[in-house]
Amino acid sequence: MQGSANLNLMIKAARKAGRSLVKDFREVENLQVSSKGPGDFVSKADREAERIIKEELRGARPSYGWLGEETGEDAGEDPTRRWIVDPLDGTTNFLHGLPHWAVSIALEHKGEVVAGVIFDAAKDELYYAEKGLGAFMNETRLRVSGRRNMIEAIFATGVPFGGKSTLPATLQDLARLMPVCAGVRRFGSAALDLAYVAAGRYEGYWERGINPWDMAAGLILVKEAGGFIGPVREGRDIFESGSVIAANAEMFEPMCKILRQPA
Repeated sequence: MQGSANLNLMIKAARKAGRSLVKDFREVENLQVSSKGPGDFVSKADREAERIIKEELRGARPSYGWLGEETGEDAGEDPTRRWIVDPLDGTTNFLHGLPHWAVSIALEHKGEVVAGVIFDAAKDELYYAEKGLGAFMNETRLRVSGRRNMIEAIFATGVPFGGKSTLPATLQDLARLMPVCAGVRRFGSAALDLAYVAAGRYEGYWERGINPWDMAAGLILVKEAGGFIGPVREGRDIFESGSVIAANAEMFEPMCKILRQPA
């Protein structure tokens, strides 16, 4: 895919941050056996990755707005364009030496995500999409799964931790969905869950209580791969509600019907 200048800039930033994180990840694996623990080290790795991305993106496009997990929000001089960045999605996996985490970068224009990049540096899988131009992983064009039967479908979600208020609703979701499908996975990275829907590895994904930077890049990947997205609660904005359902064409409506049932 011959991408725009902005997409190429995003890919460059994601790769650069990913290289930094891979080096830190090797160190985290060593720190796992230490009594001090790797928590502080990981937070530094996270902040350094965001610094790299911000330097690359804002150095080239200083007027664009910014929304980052670590450095917050900055409206910028151009209110119509905004970078949405998660420098390390899957921090808990990273912390435990699990090689399932990613850099996520999206570009929003007038409230719509128009480009997205998700870089799984541990596996060297680069997912990217631009509005109207399709979705890709490395050089391969992505299409959502063609499975039509719910009982054959695998779904992904995020299970809340640490007493989050969305836990009861998520457990109810699982109780309703698991008996009618082939399984539910919880791999700990919303960005990669959405990328996997775009790649046809999952038939669908849903989650409650997540942030825009967790899902922004993944949303355009799913759409450009032929999938459908919507909020868990019908009529709500996905970013404002912090909830999302993403699936192939055959599974989207059945998922919505199950997940939108009243408590």
